[in-house]
Amino acid sequence: MENWARIIYDCNREIDKLGNHPLTASEMQQVMDKVNMVGSPYEMNRFINAQEVCIKRDNEADTNNCGKEVYLKIFDPMEISSGQSRYQIARQPKFKTADKMGGDRRGDVMLLINGMPVIHIELKRSKVDVSQACFQIKRYVHEGVFQSGIFSMVQIYVAMTPEETLYFANPGTEDRFQPQFYFHWEDFNNVIVSDWRQVATNLLSIPMAHQMVGFYTIADDKDKTLKVLRSYQYFAVSKISDRVKETNWDDHLHRGGYIWHTTGSGKTMSSFKSAELIAKSGDADKVVFLLDRIELALQSLDEYRGFAGESDEIQDTADTSVLLAKLKSIDNDDRLIVTSIQKMSNLKEGAAISNGGTITKELLDKIGKKRLVFIIDECHRSVFGDMLVSIKHTFPRALLFGFTGTPVFEENAKHEITTETLFGDMLHKYTIASGIPDGNVLGFDPYMVNTYDDNELRELVAFHQIDLKLKERNPEEVGTKKTVEEYLHLIDQDEELAKIYDRFVNQLQMPESYTENGRPMRGIEAYLPKDIYQCDKHHIVVANDIMKSRGKLSKNGKFHAMLATKNIPEAIAYYQLFKQYHPSLNVVAVFDNNIDNSDGGIVREDAIKEMLNDYNARYGMNYKLANYAQYKKDVAKRLAHKKPYIGIENDHTKQIDLLIVVTQMLTGYDSKWINTLYVDKVMKYVDVIQAFSRTNRLFGPDKPFGTIKYYAYPYTMEQNINDALEVYVDRPLGVFVDKLEKNLSNINQRFLSIRDIFRSHNIMNFEKLPDTREDRNMFAKCFSEMTHLLEAAKLQGFVWRRANMSSSMAVPIQRSRLNWTSRPISSCFSATVSSLNQVILVTPKTPGSIRLIPISRKQVQVLSMRSISTPSFRSSSRTSIRRGRAAR
Repeated sequence: MENWARIIYDCNREIDKLGNHPLTASEMQQVMDKVNMVGSPYEMNRFINAQEVCIKRDNEADTNNCGKEVYLKIFDPMEISSGQSRYQIARQPKFKTADKMGGDRRGDVMLLINGMPVIHIELKRSKVDVSQACFQIKRYVHEGVFQSGIFSMVQIYVAMTPEETLYFANPGTEDRFQPQFYFHWEDFNNVIVSDWRQVATNLLSIPMAHQMVGFYTIADDKDKTLKVLRSYQYFAVSKISDRVKETNWDDHLHRGGYIWHTTGSGKTMSSFKSAELIAKSGDADKVVFLLDRIELALQSLDEYRGFAGESDEIQDTADTSVLLAKLKSIDNDDRLIVTSIQKMSNLKEGAAISNGGTITKELLDKIGKKRLVFIIDECHRSVFGDMLVSIKHTFPRALLFGFTGTPVFEENAKHEITTETLFGDMLHKYTIASGIPDGNVLGFDPYMVNTYDDNELRELVAFHQIDLKLKERNPEEVGTKKTVEEYLHLIDQDEELAKIYDRFVNQLQMPESYTENGRPMRGIEAYLPKDIYQCDKHHIVVANDIMKSRGKLSKNGKFHAMLATKNIPEAIAYYQLFKQYHPSLNVVAVFDNNIDNSDGGIVREDAIKEMLNDYNARYGMNYKLANYAQYKKDVAKRLAHKKPYIGIENDHTKQIDLLIVVTQMLTGYDSKWINTLYVDKVMKYVDVIQAFSRTNRLFGPDKPFGTIKYYAYPYTMEQNINDALEVYVDRPLGVFVDKLEKNLSNINQRFLSIRDIFRSHNIMNFEKLPDTREDRNMFAKCFSEMTHLLEAAKLQGFVWRRANMSSSMAVPIQRSRLNWTSRPISSCFSATVSSLNQVILVTPKTPGSIRLIPISRKQVQVLSMRSISTPSFRSSSRTSIRRGRAAR
């Protein structure tokens, strides 16, 4: 306290502040009263970054200011290793606990900036798990050490051993500690920095420690939580900031560079911090954040305003006239602007604006002289190419930066402009392969679902090719339908037809393959009729499969799903199918509402009216065709549980169970409540990664991964998934989570580790906790990991205390019949599936139970533990559901 009072005095010697008269005890108490009024780390971050604290002087020796309010500087984020900043290290600080019976505690190390303890470091010796340092910090919080007083100013916790370090923002109360938000510090190439010396140099030194508190923490107003940037976010932000600082505004090619960060890794937060730092530095006059759609602009505007501090104003642009006014303004509050790329590209000479006027060349020239930075989110979309060319032409000094999880490269560009061509160099990369093991995004659990029997598809394609050969021999012969027996008779009599039959039934692969010379060779799926996966029979099988697994996958309605269809007629067909046969499911559809003058346009308009009427009736709304855009915004908010739908997880009638889409909301849209994607169309490259990533936002133990089920042209789709991963993922195998068999094996391993911990203390029946704190913490760590694995196994079909168990993901499906001939090729479809055979729950030799008694002493239930045997898989000749990279 005395140290902080002395530093405050040294930093405020101006005549209109403290002059030559130090703070009195009562004046310092005013400062501490302000500190103690702050209720959370989120509010404390805003208090510190407000830079000043107001007191009323009572030092009578200060005749100029006594009795007056003065504002005292306590922190300046821009004074890094300069100005009046002071840096100190406190070793073994003494803490007073809230419970007097608990006695005092001693921490390890605290880092002080201007006398304020902002970073607390807890150390453990070599070979001790770093989680024990985290538990120690949590224990301090439980004991009220950081609850009030000067130690409540801590912003960042660091848990460190010589071999491993974790850092995380101060979560506040004990119940808000979440290990998924403990981060390793990584280098520029996303390699974990393990050695404590390098961590101290890169993370805890000056200037970095100062920047972490002043620049790279965010007090998020949406959830009232303090957040700290991950290392890859720091590198992205600093790269963009440095590029702007170094730019010659009169001699550049618009191309600032692009950031390749996987979807779900916090690109919006990174882009906000980039924009904020550029604006505050004065290196640019305006920073404009461009979104590709209205609903995404709204989503990002809400997030930006949540991230912004009290000194930041985030400007929305309702129309082009407002956008022009914000760009023209010299007010500091108009520095940060969020708008859509469509609005920005419409700013052209002679264009009409919403207030009735037109845009003049003089106005554009005036704006064009400003130093404009454009930050474009999800910059992979092909539509950006032409629009960005227009923006570059209108604003010749503008500097463009792109954020994307799926950049366009030469190998997948097709007719698009590559990301590098538009934006220049890649400034930083963080792919899914890094994000999943880091715990920053979830992995995927994909399943191929065959709605038709493979053997029948092969045979039917073969018979169709035989028909073509017969017509080639005799063009005048009118094709007649043949029975299976008639085809087989022809094959027995004709060697050429027999070779055709053998090629399609036995030789060709289902998807496209390649010859030894590298030439592409069509697969069976390439010969199928175009409408085979767009007919009612296929739709019914898909809908039934969705309903059979929905309860398990949704955790009884807790999570939501998306169904991606090929086109709008299919989306309409699915909507009406679910409405007719599964009315209990809350199904909503969103797609482009442009109506053309055709029969198809009339059908689409009628369908949209029907959907709006249903939505209004179900949720008590009043949307019409005229405000369809508002309907889409409402759907986006409802699906994400955002205002005004915060808390609807407690009321199923207000939720959306299944959202049917074509392309909209498959890119850029974020909702942690989506855990399943059903795909009934063929996707490639960018579309695969973007669509799958709608499911990979972090939630908690109930959502260990995103589930993907794909139906149309399943083998081609599987191949496309692998192709996309080769382009966008450094280590493709790390993207898919372990299947049920592996998860059960890992559960057993964790149980055996727990058993060994207890037996080492001669506790054979788990009747009490181990004697040492280290082993209690190791037990808690193993049990937490086992619980996470168990949640994953349950989603994949595991059920307790069942000797014979079938995976819920492998539920038998009634496949549709094909009627290309006068009678079905097969007499029936046998829907046999891969099943888990005889999963035995092996009871330990010494029966017992683990009684959980956490340090918090909260009462929890007793969980009976049994070792789980690894299942054997019994497969039929054909499987209706293939897991992962199934053999073709």
